[in-house]
Amino acid sequence: MKKLFGILCLIIVSSFLSSNTFYKNKENSLTREVKNKAFTYGEKLQYKISYGLIDAGYAQLEVKKSKIKIQNKNVYHIIGLGTSSKTFDWFFKIRDCYESFVDSSELVPLLFKRNVNEGGYKIYQNYEFDHQKRTVTTEKGEIQTKKHIQDMLSCFYYARTLSLNKLKKGDILTFNAFVDGETYPLKVKFLGKDVVKIKAGKFKALKFCPIVQTGRIFKSEESLSVWISDDYNKTPLLIKAKILFGSLRMEMIKMEGELNPSGVIR
Repeated sequence: MKKLFGILCLIIVSSFLSSNTFYKNKENSLTREVKNKAFTYGEKLQYKISYGLIDAGYAQLEVKKSKIKIQNKNVYHIIGLGTSSKTFDWFFKIRDCYESFVDSSELVPLLFKRNVNEGGYKIYQNYEFDHQKRTVTTEKGEIQTKKHIQDMLSCFYYARTLSLNKLKKGDILTFNAFVDGETYPLKVKFLGKDVVKIKAGKFKALKFCPIVQTGRIFKSEESLSVWISDDYNKTPLLIKAKILFGSLRMEMIKMEGELNPSGVIR
């Protein structure tokens, strides 16, 4: 169960950002302006995480308005929290916190913080992004990276602003994110439209299958299924993962402060 919330965070991320293939901005430029019609300050998404039949924990994604500017820019302060349930604490205690300070105009990260404690396994990361130099400053020094690189949280929110209308069933797409000190390529397959029923309601959805590395955690390259709302919000609704030691399920249980009406089917 090591790195549980980190795994689920990457699953969310990988279900979206690959669709930047359909982004029509001027990618030759070091700067860009993103039209965000998907989320705003005050949005809060809450999830329940299950390990088999056990209620393992909870996750939360929240967008706050930062009281300070970063690199003299207005930012979204995005916070991701992962906490094991009281019952699960006896077996494996999880207290995870991810923070990303994201340029509100370009939707690129300026500062990323990761502070996790999972069963005594602790990680602290502090990344400062310089998009003009295409570098990330970490605890181990300055690392060269790619244009418009994203972190684990910011890429999810940037991807929500993109159009998915041109996706066709079976499309396999690729993107890059900066994870654990390196640029990490992720691939995802679009499986088509679906309807999903969860505690928060019944939704029209788009189904994806992030392609993962087999062996240490996952049984096969297509061990994950991800459903996102087929509306302007593009909200992650449900994630199912088959892993070597059981199965994981992450289900949205509450949504607050959404920018657009949800695609819930009454």
